[in-house]
Amino acid sequence: MEHRVVIVGGGFAGLQLAKDLKCPNLSITIVDRRNHHLFQPLLYQVATTVLATSEIAWPIRAVFRGRKDVTTLLGEVVGVDVEKRLVSLKGGHAIPYDTLVLATGARHAYFGRDEWEPFAPGLKALEDATTIRRRLLLAFEKAELETDPQARAAMLTFSIIGAGPTGVEMAGIIAELAQRTLVEEFRNIDTTLARILLVEAGPRVLPVFHEALSQYAERSLASMGVEVRTGRPVTDCTEEGISIGDEFVPSRTVIWAAGVQASKAAVWVGAETDRAGRAIVQPDLTISEHPEIFVVGDTASVKTGEGMPVPGIAPAAKQQGKYVAQVIKARLKQRSAPPPFKYRHLGNLATIGPSSAVIDFGRLRLKGSIAWWIWGFAHIYFLIGTRSRMAVALSWLWAFTSGHHSARLITQKETLKDEV
Repeated sequence: MEHRVVIVGGGFAGLQLAKDLKCPNLSITIVDRRNHHLFQPLLYQVATTVLATSEIAWPIRAVFRGRKDVTTLLGEVVGVDVEKRLVSLKGGHAIPYDTLVLATGARHAYFGRDEWEPFAPGLKALEDATTIRRRLLLAFEKAELETDPQARAAMLTFSIIGAGPTGVEMAGIIAELAQRTLVEEFRNIDTTLARILLVEAGPRVLPVFHEALSQYAERSLASMGVEVRTGRPVTDCTEEGISIGDEFVPSRTVIWAAGVQASKAAVWVGAETDRAGRAIVQPDLTISEHPEIFVVGDTASVKTGEGMPVPGIAPAAKQQGKYVAQVIKARLKQRSAPPPFKYRHLGNLATIGPSSAVIDFGRLRLKGSIAWWIWGFAHIYFLIGTRSRMAVALSWLWAFTSGHHSARLITQKETLKDEV
């Protein structure tokens, strides 16, 4: 009898699992509410006009076109019946399973201030990236028309909330956009006067990196014209700007890079959760009392051997997907289960600006141009398909040599749309 595996989510964990899971008498169904797999580490480059959407996303169906055992469904999961072993989709459809893997990822979290979201979009999906890109480009366009100096200054003030890798990387590219790419294209404004504000509630930028690398990143950002504010949280966010403590900063473009929250997958299966809504899993990544249900990636709360949480990054998700494939294959072949999941940290990487990055491998720490080249090669290597690797490499080469970004189009519909 065929064993039915249902994977909810086509991210890094779900995709890795499906790729590694090849067994006789096994059928795999991947369900996702989008038809594409997204390479999230480069999503901010779509938001900041460096890359096009097609360069970092691929149809899930195309990835598995040669796998007759894999079925891809476009649908939104709304619940799971753990007793009947059914996954419920919006619209009334239900998918039976023998083994269920929840890899539904996470969304940005506003720490109880969800009313900020319309003014400060986060960055987790292609739609988020294109929204941010549109607002960035329209800010310069509207400033070109504005005659009031104060209103123009607010339009040319870009605030990024959160100074982790995403916030630092976005601040660096927005600075490059204003200082280099757009300089000669406007007549009524001086784009080099744009104010880029990076706000971090904690004591330093890139808090997961070694302190020396954090200090290097902050100095590099400052040299690019980025104003870094640490040690004070944002207390309010409106259409007009942000408040840092008691200080109000007029800013018409605000980007959220401060926190994430897991999907509702843990609620579907009645799993115990941590503060971020992630399902607390067993050492084999299953949930308590349901060995047939695995939770992986950003949806799961997993601990390292030292008791620290496994970070929500792509390498961790891929390792979990690979591990679950091993567990399922062992069960189907009636072999002993593999040892408990053990996360192997491959290091932290972040780019700051042209020829500037930081890499923290623990004892080995790199910064500057050599780190930038390693960062670039690493990201190109993990992209799916030769075509995507070539496209991204050419886009980076063009941006590096010419200073121009290739993805700066705003469609007419987006131009006329009433923006926040």
